[in-house]
Parts: sequence; C-alpha cells; structure tokens
Amino acid sequence: MSTKSSGKRGAATRRSPPGQAAIRKAIIETALAMSRTGLSPGRSGNVSARFDDGMLITPSGMAYDILKPADITYVAADGSTPKGARKPSSEWRFHLSAYQARPNRAAVVHTHSLHATALACAHKPIPAFHYMVAAAGGTDIPLIPYAPFGTGELADHVATGLKDRDALLMANHGQIAIGNGLEHALELAWEVETLAEQYVAVLSLGKPNILGKKEMADVLERFKGYGQNAQSGD
Repeated sequence: MSTKSSGKRGAATRRSPPGQAAIRKAIIETALAMSRTGLSPGRSGNVSARFDDGMLITPSGMAYDILKPADITYVAADGSTPKGARKPSSEWRFHLSAYQARPNRAAVVHTHSLHATALACAHKPIPAFHYMVAAAGGTDIPLIPYAPFGTGELADHVATGLKDRDALLMANHGQIAIGNGLEHALELAWEVETLAEQYVAVLSLGKPNILGKKEMADVLERFKGYGQNAQSGD
C-alpha cells in the first residue's frame, strides 16, 4: 500500500461531528433517560442539541417513549421550522437563547426534577454549601426570575443567567443544564438535582455553612485540571 493511500485512509477515519440522524436519536435517548429515571416526570421537560445555525429539539406535548427521529424538530436561528415538521417544544425560545448566550455549548436539558423545582418554587438559589456547586461553572447555582413558560421574557432571563453558568434554577418552574454534548448536559442536570436534594436536607438542620469566595476560587481552579479537562483545555 502506498504512503499516499495510507494518508487518505487516515483522513477518512478521523473523528467527525455526528450527523443529524445520530443527533435526533441521541436527543430521544436523553429524553427517555431523563423521564425513566425520574429526573423529569411524565412529559415534563425538554431536550435540544445545537445543529447548523439552529437546533434540534423535542416536539411539544408528545410522550418520549413514542418519539421517532423524524419527530425531533429543527428550529432555525430565527425561530422558523421546516414545513410539515412537528411543533417544537413550547420552550424553544429559551433553548435558542441559551445557545446564543453560550456559543461554546452544544446541548440543553430542561427538567422539573423534584428538589431543584422545590427550591425554585421557594425562590432559593443553591449557594456554595458544597464545593460541587462549582460543577455549574461558578460559586452558586443561580435563580432567575419567574416569567410565563414559552415567552420571550423567560428566554431573556435564561440568556442572562447562563452567561457565566452552565446550570440555573427557574423560579416556580424547574432547572436548566447546558453542556458540550447531550451526555454532559444530562449528567450536569443530575448533579444539580443531587445538590438540590442535599441542600434541602441541610436547610432542615438549620443555617447552612457556606464556603467563601477564596475557597470556591480554589475549587474552580482545581476543576480546570480535573478529569479530562486538563487534556481538552475546556
């Protein structure tokens, strides 16, 4: 085999971004995992992934266990959808706003998980009671103001809240987690729910002890070299 043909074969086997069909399938798998594990009961919540200049997102009002890849809806950057496509999730506006606010993130998972939603309804953000709060990218998991679901106002709140965080609580609503991919976003959503459950338990014991700015700055610096982050540079 010539050197030239070997080079071509090497190029052909390089890793490339997943195609639309694979992303549609992954969105369904993520939504099913979210629902079946109890992270978001019933038909609540929604999932999307960045694609082209817009995104692919779960459709409105359909049970996750009956979804087919063709049911996942493409929404362009201007909010338009292809003729004949399923109606997208009513929350498509804040998904788009999340991608616009964070160009380096590729997936959004929105859930109504029990403890995160309870804190959101009590208008309580999650402070640095535990160092793992840094998993969301900062010194807390913030709470954004209430706005009716599906509105531009809510989308604006989400964009503001995600400018320097990968997760947040939505007043009287639920939580949002974003990530480099669907698996990452879903994992973070679970981390937020776990922290929310722990924080609710701590509150029942009295006033929580909150880590200071210095301690959290140290944690955030350590996170930069944790796991695969040191290799990826992310």
